Amino acid sequence: MVAPRFFLSLLSLALGCTALSAPIDPAKAEAEGRAMAADLRAQKPTESFTSTATLKMRDAKNKRRELTIQFQTIVTTTNWESLYLVQNTNREDVAPLPVLHADSQPNLYRLVTFTRSTDRREEKVELKGAQAMIPLAGTDFWLADLGLEYFHWPEQRFVNTSIRLQRNCKVLESRTAGPAAGGYVRVLSWIDAETGALLMAEAYGANGKLMKVFSLKSFKKVDGNWRLKEMEIRSVEADSRTRLEFDFELK
Repeated sequence: MVAPRFFLSLLSLALGCTALSAPIDPAKAEAEGRAMAADLRAQKPTESFTSTATLKMRDAKNKRRELTIQFQTIVTTTNWESLYLVQNTNREDVAPLPVLHADSQPNLYRLVTFTRSTDRREEKVELKGAQAMIPLAGTDFWLADLGLEYFHWPEQRFVNTSIRLQRNCKVLESRTAGPAAGGYVRVLSWIDAETGALLMAEAYGANGKLMKVFSLKSFKKVDGNWRLKEMEIRSVEADSRTRLEFDFELK
């Protein structure tokens, strides 16, 4: 499937985790961690792709709402762009969000608002790094989650290896010294050792407490290729969840 890097995984997740290796030398752990993050940043789709999906949200009071999202990946010779077009249930308000990815460059997030009823478009500021730790259309997904911003942080460290659903995984710890207010300062990522795909991530705040858990839920084989069917972010602080369910029927 041609989609953002966290959409490239072909595996589901298990709940438990069993460590396989003892801690390694700190210098080696940092060197391997930087190499893992570089490999994840280098992953990109091979061709352009368009699909639709539904964002399903549940808050702490069990109130639920849904949003329709059009997702498009545009691949060029020098970079690739992910475009998220979020519609509300009455299909009047549309909020395009382009995320520009380029080799060895930070992600660039361009916020744009568009109201279909008035055909009015308003350009907003371009965001980078910690500025992208803001919600997408009021969901538990932050812009930084969509761009896997934490793999661009300067501190990357290999922690150990573990098993998930009978798959060997490498655990990567990412840290930042300059987080946004209320943003992540530390992220643990489980990376499939064979495919190099991200399976899940846990994000922690400045107080050391777990803020969010990101996980891939299910997959479907379409035209001989495995595609992500469902992914979810759970906010521990807000006791809310947002699930992204893809529709493969759109051409």
